[in-house]
Amino acid sequence: MRGKLIRKATTTMPRNRHRATVAIGFVNGMLSGLASHHIESNDLLKASGIDSAALSNPEGRVPLKNYAALYNALVQQLGDEGFSLFSKPLPVGTFEFLCRSMVSSKTLAEALDRGSRFLHLVLPDLKVTITRNRGTAGIEIAETRPLSLNADDSCRMFAFEWLLRLLHGLACWLVGRELHLGSVRFPYSRPAYAADYDLIYTPCSMFGGQKLIASMKANLLDLPIRRDDDALEGFLEGAPGKIAMLYRRDREMVHQVRNLLAQAFPEPITLGDIAHKLNLSPRTLHRRLQEEDSSFRGIKDALRRDMALSQIEKSGLPISKIAASLGFSEPSTFFRAFQAWTGVAPTTYRNRLASKKTTRKNTNMH
Repeated sequence: MRGKLIRKATTTMPRNRHRATVAIGFVNGMLSGLASHHIESNDLLKASGIDSAALSNPEGRVPLKNYAALYNALVQQLGDEGFSLFSKPLPVGTFEFLCRSMVSSKTLAEALDRGSRFLHLVLPDLKVTITRNRGTAGIEIAETRPLSLNADDSCRMFAFEWLLRLLHGLACWLVGRELHLGSVRFPYSRPAYAADYDLIYTPCSMFGGQKLIASMKANLLDLPIRRDDDALEGFLEGAPGKIAMLYRRDREMVHQVRNLLAQAFPEPITLGDIAHKLNLSPRTLHRRLQEEDSSFRGIKDALRRDMALSQIEKSGLPISKIAASLGFSEPSTFFRAFQAWTGVAPTTYRNRLASKKTTRKNTNMH
């Protein structure tokens, strides 16, 4: 029933909503390309810490970090970042070059346009189109050739799930914030694990139709890109599997803590202070962050790193003032932290950026 639209009846969250886990349906979807090629998956599952018996349990769930590990292991085993779902493989490195094609853009609209053109070259089975109509923007994904004669084939379903997740997660990372999807219409019947779509995409998911259409506010396309080549190097560590771990609603506590820390800088703020603002006990907050595979210290360090890199590149402020704005009591402490993040001193990092910009400018003039 590809022409009939079916709206979700509820927006009930999966059990253990605060624990970062993945419905077994997504695992089976990712492995569906293997099954269609009669390739055994037991060794990959074992290496990723996933019990193969869980695949037959429709209520089963696996930890998000194990899912990400399976993602990377599967890509390495197949030499295909498309999981053997498409008419030709996506060579290892495709995700990296997709990121590199987008990161130097000025706005999200430009980045998504570049990304869609890049995907047209490497993924001819699906066409990505970015639309804008008054107050609404859309990401549309349509087949250029049928992925399957059965609209509800698990390979076909996962292909759409995966590509939207990849594009949306990457877009969020590029602009440094979550981009809320107003609605998404998926071109297949409602799956048994559709409750997880609340966490990954949007509570307003619909099923049926001929192509995938994801909508969001049009002004989001005008957001500036806040990442650069140096930030991308860190982002690519653990990729492409780490894309599965970004910007999920069951990692809301991480985002809330990060936002409160950003608002507090340069004033010192403790785990207890954050817990009080969230009406939680410090112990509960610590546990909730652990369940999202994070920690207060890890969030604080990552935020300081991101803000430091951005200010050094864009502000022109003296290094001592950047250190103070991030809550470092002494410039020497900031220098040590910055070297741990990047391997070089802040002044060296800034000089390298300036040199790169001069080189690009001279290249463009010629």
